[in-house]
Amino acid sequence: MKKSHQSIFFALLAVAFWSTMSSAFKLTLNHIAFDQLLFWSSLFAVFALGFLVLILTGYQKVLAQSKKEILLSAILGFLNPFAYYLVLFKAYELLQAQEAGVLNYSWPVILVILSVPLLGQRIGIIGFTAILTSFAGLWVISTKGQVFSLEFSNAYGVTLAVGSAFLWALYWIINLKDKREALVKIFMNMVFGGAYITLYLLITSGIKLPGSKALIGAGYIGLFEMGITFVFWLLALKKAANTARVSNLIFLSPFIALFFIRLFVGEPILPSTVLGLILIVSGILLQQFGPDVRRLVLKK
Repeated sequence: MKKSHQSIFFALLAVAFWSTMSSAFKLTLNHIAFDQLLFWSSLFAVFALGFLVLILTGYQKVLAQSKKEILLSAILGFLNPFAYYLVLFKAYELLQAQEAGVLNYSWPVILVILSVPLLGQRIGIIGFTAILTSFAGLWVISTKGQVFSLEFSNAYGVTLAVGSAFLWALYWIINLKDKREALVKIFMNMVFGGAYITLYLLITSGIKLPGSKALIGAGYIGLFEMGITFVFWLLALKKAANTARVSNLIFLSPFIALFFIRLFVGEPILPSTVLGLILIVSGILLQQFGPDVRRLVLKK
């Protein structure tokens, strides 16, 4: 198989797994509390990533890290997976899967906004128009199409879903400055995130052994949301002849996710969700006319 074909294969594999996650989150949260889900899924992710590090890079690179790099992982691990998934899972607990998933997908918009104060980038007329377009989509979804009512389906849930996008965008900007090998730093971030959620639960509700359905769901999320799928995506980018073309496949994910939500969760897909998603993705695509923004957004 040619490298270009391998790249497309791994990219589509990653997109397929990520597209199932809204359904996996919602279904698993029917059987387990949001914070317990984070603990068990993180546990699966740490073991999976640790195994991949051993096979693909060896632990020498883990042991050779400087104190500064370990401190950076402690900060990044707090943002993601700890804070990001804690907020995101709670949003899924409160909202429909389609709402939480699409609102969370606004992270590229927030990434561009944060890049102004944190990276010194500029937002031109096109960028400003793109942001307004995407936020119009957020508004349509949050109000379920009642755009002039000023009534949100669940204001707290909407705030959490958009807040998770903010946390991911902030994490990604800081992550850009981390020059370590991707698999090593993802593993280290997950180790610290797992430690944070363990401490959190020991202080609050304690660690509880979940039932079989919850454990299967947590395992699936840990392996294919937090762990192995990132390796598929990294392989896709590494083997790509045209990174931008392969990266654009990620925009298929939220649309495919709606199909899985309808199929597995049973939620009727609202016209406002589809319209809002189209507006958000249109804004994200419009942002890519700026080369620096394109470099940021297409790296997930």
